Amino acid sequence: MLKGELLERLKALGIPASKHCLVVSIDQQKLWYFAENAVHAYKVSTARAGRGCIKDSLQTPLGVLRVAEKHGSGALPGMVFKARQPTGEVWQRGKPQPDNLITSRILWLEGMESGVNAGEDDQGRVVDTKSRFIYIHGTNQEEKLGQPNSHGCVLLSDADVIELYERVPLGTFVYIA
Repeated sequence: MLKGELLERLKALGIPASKHCLVVSIDQQKLWYFAENAVHAYKVSTARAGRGCIKDSLQTPLGVLRVAEKHGSGALPGMVFKARQPTGEVWQRGKPQPDNLITSRILWLEGMESGVNAGEDDQGRVVDTKSRFIYIHGTNQEEKLGQPNSHGCVLLSDADVIELYERVPLGTFVYIA
């Protein structure tokens, strides 16, 4: 199972296992939050362009990451964010939008594997997840959850991202496979 893969990767990186972790399956378009005695599953959308870590690829990064920053505490459901700041605009169901918006909450991800999803790879290409601004966030296109639909981020419904935001502490490890 993917959680076991995460634990093996953490051990290889010399990182102790934690009580909380997130696992994202690109193939299944699902995210699981594992806590001490509970598992919560969420339907997500990952990148339309598939999986990968290279800057400007618009792909969802792979490997071990962590929640580096959280933005949006107390924001209204559907609040639209630009540059991690609330715009004051609240997305409303039924209002057509040409593209995905970043809504409700943001969990900003940081790669933990140098050369894979942090820093540069062995060919000098930038693969740094945090500098690529890869988030777990809400979306105004909830009807497309369960299929690839992002520009690299992991999208959830507004209700789910708000719930997850409250449960997940900073530093929580994330495994995307």
